[in-house]
This record gives sequence, structure tokens and C-alpha cells, in this order.
Amino acid sequence: DDYKNWADHGVLCVEMETAGLYTIAAKHKVKALAILTISDSLVTGIATSPEERESSFNDMVEIALNIA
Repeated sequence: DDYKNWADHGVLCVEMETAGLYTIAAKHKVKALAILTISDSLVTGIATSPEERESSFNDMVEIALNIA
């Protein structure tokens, strides 16, 4: 399991999309912002319920829209 090796090196979370977002933004010389939330733990196996995800994601969208 790769996550155990990453955790041994101090990695706290895994994220997949932001690098692509920033790469495309840099190519087109536009600003980009990522607001991230942790929904599941690879270490403990604890997962956020669909209802909790929807609520927290809606909150993040509100924050992003207010920043923009």
C-alpha cells in the first residue's frame, strides 16, 4: 500500500486534480484557485457520508464564489 509509505514521509493527504488545474491555468495565463476538503481517510478507513459531502462541498462553493 503506497499510502503507508507516503504517511511515513509525512504526507497527510492525496489529491488528484489540482496539478492539472494549475497547469492549464498557467498555460493560459489565468488565475486558478483550489479549495480542498478531505472526505475519506486511507489510514483509518473513515469516510464522509454522502450527506456530509454535499453539505461541505456546498459550503466550499459558497466560499469560492465569494472569493471570486
